[in-house]
Amino acid sequence: MAPMNQPVAPKLSKWPFFLGDALMVGIAFFICWQGHFRLGPWEMCFVVLCVLAGAVLGVTPFLLEYDALSKVAQAGALTTVTAELRNLEAIAGQIAGATGRWQDAQDAAEKTSRAAREIAERMTAEVKAFTEFMQRANDSERTNLRLEVEKLRRAESEWLQVLIRMLDHVYALNVGAARSGQPNLIEQLGSFQNACRDAARRVGLTPFAASGSDPFDPKRHEVVGDGAKPPADAVIAETVATGYTFQGKLLRPALVRLREGPTPAALATPEAEKELQSRLPLDASDTSPQ
Repeated sequence: MAPMNQPVAPKLSKWPFFLGDALMVGIAFFICWQGHFRLGPWEMCFVVLCVLAGAVLGVTPFLLEYDALSKVAQAGALTTVTAELRNLEAIAGQIAGATGRWQDAQDAAEKTSRAAREIAERMTAEVKAFTEFMQRANDSERTNLRLEVEKLRRAESEWLQVLIRMLDHVYALNVGAARSGQPNLIEQLGSFQNACRDAARRVGLTPFAASGSDPFDPKRHEVVGDGAKPPADAVIAETVATGYTFQGKLLRPALVRLREGPTPAALATPEAEKELQSRLPLDASDTSPQ
């Protein structure tokens, strides 16, 4: 059975052609038989024509059938080509659809990329603005903290100066009581000086003094006098003013006199008192902890 949509070759009846062929051959034979096979020119021409006509009639159905089959084959080929063209058109349509979808996807991707880039730019701008704000806030905070620290240091320097002056005066009173030779006064002023020193130690200020016959230490002691460098084996005779350390750091060395220096009685002279008063006050830069 021929496939659907496949052209079918028409059936051609061959018997009329074969019948005509037989008649033409029969006529030729009849002419030859009538002339007892002695043919003249005209009879020979008729015989040849009859044979040729019979041959043509015998070949004609096969030629017609071949021509029909050729046309059918061509039509089938055209049908196949048409189907292929339709398939190509369908494929082209699919390609066009896929291209359209790809273009839509590309447009969506570009929009997404553009939106992401805009978001990133806005985030970068916001981060930059926030960073600048935090930098300004930090700078302002550091400036305020620096001012507060400076105020605290000045305040600390001031109350350290006041406290050291008070302790120096208490020490001077204690020395004066010791020289007075009155035991009750010595005991009372000694207790008062110890109480004042204990209160000062609670805030980190520690007074220290050198006792007699202690070796001179240039890192902790300073000689009251003309500023001459003491010898290496110098010995302390007395402490004129106590030294101080604040939170473990040296603020002022102890002011001392050496044994080779003037006698203790010189402390009561106006010149010695004036020199002591010039050394007792501290500058703000000296009292601030380093």
